[in-house]
Amino acid sequence: MQQPLPPPHYRKAKPLAALLKVYKGLNTLNSVVIIMPEIYDPKKTIKIENVVASTAIGATLDLPKITLQLDGADYNKERFPGVVYRTKEPKTAALIFGSGKIVCTGAKSIDDVHNGLKKVFSELKSMGVEVMDNPEIIVQNIVASADLGAVLNLNAIAIGLGLENIEYEPEQFPGLVYRIAEPKVVMLLFGSGKLVVTGGKKPADADAAVDKIVEELDGLGLL
Repeated sequence: MQQPLPPPHYRKAKPLAALLKVYKGLNTLNSVVIIMPEIYDPKKTIKIENVVASTAIGATLDLPKITLQLDGADYNKERFPGVVYRTKEPKTAALIFGSGKIVCTGAKSIDDVHNGLKKVFSELKSMGVEVMDNPEIIVQNIVASADLGAVLNLNAIAIGLGLENIEYEPEQFPGLVYRIAEPKVVMLLFGSGKLVVTGGKKPADADAAVDKIVEELDGLGLL
């Protein structure tokens, strides 16, 4: 009597050994290569969201005149005491004041700050404004975001990190505010694991802040 054939799904199945990739090593012996998953690194998720910098050209400005001559400039002294001028490449916004001081915001890097302000200086010079040579540009604040890759218990973190360094009032704001002395920045932690670092003066400050919070939360068993 003929034996019945095994079910189709069984006939098509392959032995587990056939699914493994075997490579021949330098010693000519066969070995199975096991690829380990990459370890999650929160620092790789750091993204600069905004760089704020200030400068001064060394001359006073007639803002109404600047507004008429500077294409795309916006000036309403009842709402804001300065001219707002946006550059497209790089994408920044320059806040130009009558004193000659200029604040650049919206940049995604320090290079963007310098390139954006160079365009502003060039535009002002073309209008006959005497701009000093190489005005000093000072970075005031770098805002960066990152993701710790884990859900956070903010109540436990508030207690673990010490209430003297923490502001956490979930009824008013969903994030936990943590002030760090070194680097001197303020960090906003959210239950989703997302965070924001503000107050930095250089991109490395965000890296150091993320390293610090990972070390502290890991030491508390909260990450």
